[in-house]
Amino acid sequence: MSTETRTAVVTGAARGIGAAVALRLAADGYQVAVADLDEAACEPVVTRIRGDGGTAVAVGVDVGDEAAVHRAVERVATALGDPTVLVNNAGVTRDNLLFRMTTDDWDAVMTVHLRGSFLMSRAIQRHMVDAGWGRIVNLSSTSALGNRGQANYAAAKAGLQGFTKTLAIELGRFGVTVNAVAPGFIETEMTIATARRIGMPFDEFKAAAAAEIPVGRVGQPEDIAATVSFLAGPEAGFVSGQVIYVAGGPRA
Repeated sequence: MSTETRTAVVTGAARGIGAAVALRLAADGYQVAVADLDEAACEPVVTRIRGDGGTAVAVGVDVGDEAAVHRAVERVATALGDPTVLVNNAGVTRDNLLFRMTTDDWDAVMTVHLRGSFLMSRAIQRHMVDAGWGRIVNLSSTSALGNRGQANYAAAKAGLQGFTKTLAIELGRFGVTVNAVAPGFIETEMTIATARRIGMPFDEFKAAAAAEIPVGRVGQPEDIAATVSFLAGPEAGFVSGQVIYVAGGPRA
């Protein structure tokens, strides 16, 4: 990190992977906008960052709402300075087999993952271009390779990979890198909810997943945060348009 203090925005940062990323970036020396749909839910993360001597603000934003995104980004720029790091982590699941999946299920997932990443990236890229430096990290998933009961989620996460590669081409000349991290099984509220949905105790669900992972364990949010930390940093300036699978092995 240079002596210049940079501002990072992390969406979906009230819990899980997003919270771990926000905490890690704050520890790396960034000022962090902890963004989520419910601003009050962001406050515990902000409190932890401030307690550790960092600088953070809570920002409530619906990433699928164009006007709300514009307001949130302007608020961050006013409170912390121009944002030059963006982590598009906000996400939802609406799992079901195709014949049971509703149009609302499809639209909800596409709106948050794809529309939200588009709106946030478009709003923040001008700050990066003006600064001549920027980092965008999109959260994809091993589900992008296909996953039963997740046609919407898999399509959205695969779409983010194409989005990532295209932005890397468009923004590279302005000193902006764009990469994606594709987590495998990570122990979060989302995976706990998946176990509940299929009627399996989470310990059994986790053990079954770990048995299929070469390193013999499931991932933790901090595993993803460490990868994001590298991609957001100055030493990753020649890494762009990449999708890094953080899944404990070479396959999903």
